[in-house]
Amino acid sequence: MWKTGVAVVIPCYKVTRHILPLLAEFGPSVERIYCVDDCCPDGSGELIERSCQDPRVIVVRNPVNLGVGGAVLHGYRRATEDGATVIVKVDGDGQMDPSLIDLFVAPILAGDADYTKGNRFFDLNEIKSMPLLRRLGNLGLSFMTKASTGYWNIFDPTNGYTAIHAEVARRLPQKSISTRYFFESDILFRLNILRAVVMDIPMDARYGDEVSGLKVSSIVGEFFVKHLRNVLKRIVYNYYLRDMTLASIELVMSLLLLVFGTVFGAYHWIHSAQGGVGTPVGTIMLAVLPLMAGLQLLLAFLAYDTSAVPKQTLHRRLLRHGKVAPARRAGP
Repeated sequence: MWKTGVAVVIPCYKVTRHILPLLAEFGPSVERIYCVDDCCPDGSGELIERSCQDPRVIVVRNPVNLGVGGAVLHGYRRATEDGATVIVKVDGDGQMDPSLIDLFVAPILAGDADYTKGNRFFDLNEIKSMPLLRRLGNLGLSFMTKASTGYWNIFDPTNGYTAIHAEVARRLPQKSISTRYFFESDILFRLNILRAVVMDIPMDARYGDEVSGLKVSSIVGEFFVKHLRNVLKRIVYNYYLRDMTLASIELVMSLLLLVFGTVFGAYHWIHSAQGGVGTPVGTIMLAVLPLMAGLQLLLAFLAYDTSAVPKQTLHRRLLRHGKVAPARRAGP
């Protein structure tokens, strides 16, 4: 059996300049390294098989390009089938320091988290080393991700340095998860639906001569639409299908009052403007009071939502109820 059960998944696409030096950095706590050749035009898989002598390294191939998410999910499936306990995802471009793996794995093995992810914004002194565009993009994306995933306690949502318990990875709806650039945000949404515990791990990024394929201008609209979709789905799942709380009523009432106040006020303002007369004070109050009450109820709902972050680890609950899959023996 594996001693620690720690496996690493590396999506490989146009990383031939960085992958071999990266593979040489993994310490003894890692027992399997799955390099997923995502139909790489540069032949990453062939390069690794030809040049890497580390017996822990296993090349997995996608017959067609599935994007970073598709490559990671393929690696998750292979690692869980081989008996991994914790699966760490590291990019192949050399930006992520393999010496930090123990920091990502420890909270999961201790039962304090189901999923850990890096946070490059924890040390304010180190933020200066991050390109300005990435800083600004992450600030906006972090707020949208907090709202759509329900994990108000995390930051830096596009950080791809992550670790997950294998039993949690096994329960992810892999066919439903976005496989392209939205992967990191979408998997957080799926984890919240499972009520898994997510924890940030402070880290520094290493920026070199890697070329990012992500263009902010091309994904802003797509990310906004997908985040909005996930916000609605999460609220429906957690507050109306799975459970009903006072917050469920507060949200409905707040939306009704805000819509009424806005429509009523706009109608009478336009009517008064067209007639050239002032709007009566009573009419103004009939518009303002529902808006104020609706805002208060909406803030109450948000206060509840921010406090409803999952706190009990999913893999421990599964173990307690005997729903953990039996361990498998690793391959040779």
